[in-house]
Amino acid sequence: MIRSMTGFASASGTHGAFGWSTEIRAVNGKGLDIRVRAPDWVEGLEAGLRKQVASVANRGNVTVSLRLSREDTGGTLAVNTAQLEAVLAALQQIEDRAMEAGLSLAPSRATDLAGMRGVLEQTNPTEEVEGLDRALLDQFGETLAAFDAMRQAEGAALEALLRGQIDEIEALTAEAVNAVKARAAQIGETLRRNLAKVMDNADGADPDRVAQELALIAVKSDVTEETDRLSAHVAAARALIDEGGAVGRRLDFLMQEFNREANTLCSKAQNTDVTRVGLALKAVIDQMREQVQNVE
Repeated sequence: MIRSMTGFASASGTHGAFGWSTEIRAVNGKGLDIRVRAPDWVEGLEAGLRKQVASVANRGNVTVSLRLSREDTGGTLAVNTAQLEAVLAALQQIEDRAMEAGLSLAPSRATDLAGMRGVLEQTNPTEEVEGLDRALLDQFGETLAAFDAMRQAEGAALEALLRGQIDEIEALTAEAVNAVKARAAQIGETLRRNLAKVMDNADGADPDRVAQELALIAVKSDVTEETDRLSAHVAAARALIDEGGAVGRRLDFLMQEFNREANTLCSKAQNTDVTRVGLALKAVIDQMREQVQNVE
């Protein structure tokens, strides 16, 4: 099975007081380029995300965005016992000194004590960081599976389209062979005229040079090699698609070979029917090449 280089998946999850949202996007690329946007304070997170992406993708520009947030649970007030003991001891010392001096102090109230610095503290809830990295990576694996499933689905649609275009190229190649056979009489007449021109100007000419000219005329009209190569490329393209996996680069190279043979076929046509088939071949090959750019 072939895969498309384009894909998308998103998900969200929670772990304790933490919540997150994840997106994976991929577009076409010559190689594999992974870009990760994730909190850098979660140890090993970015490396783990990259490793997972590389396990399913061979080509394409893949962007991973992971946004992490923490629920604000407010926190609570708590008595700092050590500070309270210190405050009480200090008050006792003050009262003792006041009594020695004959001074009477008003009784202290709890609100007075609570207002003293450090007696009451705002506490933060325990941050449930332990296991967060594992939760993030586990859930990312599920998101990545959905991302890969989309690439496979698009790949299946691409495969059906490519197979249809390969069939069309095969049919046009056969049509070119038949058109060449049908033009045989015309080509024979053309060859006779060209031969007569060569022979008329062959007096005193080098026999080897005359033979070369005749051979060149014959080669320029023979498209057997081009149609044979087109047939071979059709078989090679089918074999690559049957093979599946990351075959996009090889298919792209094969499209260049298809185009080269179609161009040569058109240049040697010397016949409107063969030219028509050659142009139709070029059109299908160009359409197929555009689709191949999406194959991983």
